Amino acid sequence: MSAITFIAMPTDVARAHQAGAPDANGQKPERHISDGTGVPCRHCQRDVAADEPFLILAYRPFPRAQPYAEIGPIFLHAEPCDRYPVTGEMPAMFLKREHYLLKGYRADDRICYGTGQVVASAEVPAAAARILARDEVAYVHVRSALNNCYQCRIDRMPQPPSAGISDPLQA
Repeated sequence: MSAITFIAMPTDVARAHQAGAPDANGQKPERHISDGTGVPCRHCQRDVAADEPFLILAYRPFPRAQPYAEIGPIFLHAEPCDRYPVTGEMPAMFLKREHYLLKGYRADDRICYGTGQVVASAEVPAAAARILARDEVAYVHVRSALNNCYQCRIDRMPQPPSAGISDPLQA
């Protein structure tokens, strides 16, 4: 299995929405209070605790609008939270849900057909690694299997500069 990294929503994007910046639909994020169930923050990759404020907003996790740039609702802590580190460790929050939808995307941010699959939460890392093993796949999105809401991005683990060179003197 190839090494992968889980990548949460960028901090600058989270902070902008927490400060009231409009979402992907040009609307102000909605502010609510969590009941403590089913409110996963896309920045810290933890559930928003009961009685904590959170935001609901439309999010487009792509650099620009185009036909495959899906926009959908996400949750975000209303107050600043620490970003989930870029790591090969799957967020523990994922194991609280049964299934996820994984989709591979090319470097031009278009869906790579034949990569979409619903997998059990414990199988996310292995399934993502299999999708990323395809040369044409640049990254994978993890989405809710029930509502298609964006969760995070998965990339290949960056290789050290000397990767693949058995003798540095031959480089």
